[in-house]
Amino acid sequence: METIIPSALRKVKGVNYERERIGTHDDDFLDIDWVQNGNKRLIIVSHGLEGSSDRPYVKGMAKIFGENGWDVLAWNCRSCSEEMNRTPKLYHHGYTVDVKTVVNHAIVKGYDSIGLVGFSMGGSLTLKYSGENGSDLPEAVKACMAVSVPCELSKSAEQLAERGNKFYQNRFMKKLTFKLTKKNEQFPGLVDIVPWKRFNNFHEFDTHYSAKLYGFKDGQDFYDKVQCLPFLKQIKIPCLILNAANDPMLSGLCYPEDIAEEMDNIILEISDHGGHVGFLQKGKKATYAEERALQFFNEQIH
Repeated sequence: METIIPSALRKVKGVNYERERIGTHDDDFLDIDWVQNGNKRLIIVSHGLEGSSDRPYVKGMAKIFGENGWDVLAWNCRSCSEEMNRTPKLYHHGYTVDVKTVVNHAIVKGYDSIGLVGFSMGGSLTLKYSGENGSDLPEAVKACMAVSVPCELSKSAEQLAERGNKFYQNRFMKKLTFKLTKKNEQFPGLVDIVPWKRFNNFHEFDTHYSAKLYGFKDGQDFYDKVQCLPFLKQIKIPCLILNAANDPMLSGLCYPEDIAEEMDNIILEISDHGGHVGFLQKGKKATYAEERALQFFNEQIH
C-alpha cells in the first residue's frame, strides 16, 4: 500500500514546467522540463523505469525545490516523453551517456552548483554516472542522492519474481513489451517480439530483449554490466542513498551497508516505512524523501 497508493492516487499541483528539447550524441533527442526562478542552484531529477517528469514523485521533488531557492531540471529518458525516440536504443539502468548530456547542457546554461537526485532506475543512473566519472565529474556537480535504488539489479529482479510482487513485474513487462513493439515498427526485425506473459521473470525478459538490444550475453551479464553497485566506491562527492526496509522491489546489496560504512562520503539511510518511491507522511503534502532531499542538498550546496 505504501508503494501503490502514492503512485496511483497522489496529485501534485502547482508545478508548471517549461519544456526544452535537446540533441544527443547520436542524433536523437531528450525532452527536459524546467522550473526556472532565476536561482543559481539547480537540482536535476531522474525518473524511474517507464516513468517520466510527470510522475508524482518527480513533480513532488520539483515542487519542494522550486519553492525553496532552487531551479529544477526534470528530464525524460528516451521514449518517455510521449514521443518515440529516433534511434533503435531506448534506455536502461546504466545508460549514463544521456545523464552526461543533460548535466553538460545545464552547465552550458550557466549553472555551477548542481545536485543530482534519482528515483529507482533514475537513482541507479545517478549513482553510476557519479561513480564512473569519479574525479573527472564536472566541478559543478556537488552532491547526489538516490531514492529506492536497486543497486544490485539481479537481486531486485529476483525480488520482483516473488509471488507477492509479480504485480509490479508484470506491469513493467507489459509496458516495456508495448514500447518494444512500437520500436520494432520503426526498425523492422530489431527484436523478436514475444508476449510478456511468456516470461516467468525479468531475467528471462532481459535475456530475450535487453541483452540483445544492448549487446550483452544474457540477462545476468546485462545486470552485472549496467548496475550501479560496482561504481559506488568511486563516488567522490557527498552521496545519500534512501531505501525503505519494506520496499517490495529491493533485497540483498540493494542495501549496500558495508560500502556505506567504508565510504565517508556515502550515507545509507534505511527507513522502516516508505515502500518503493512512496514515503508519504501523515498530514503532510511533501513526502519524507522530498524533505530529506531538500535538507541534504541545502547542507551540501549553499
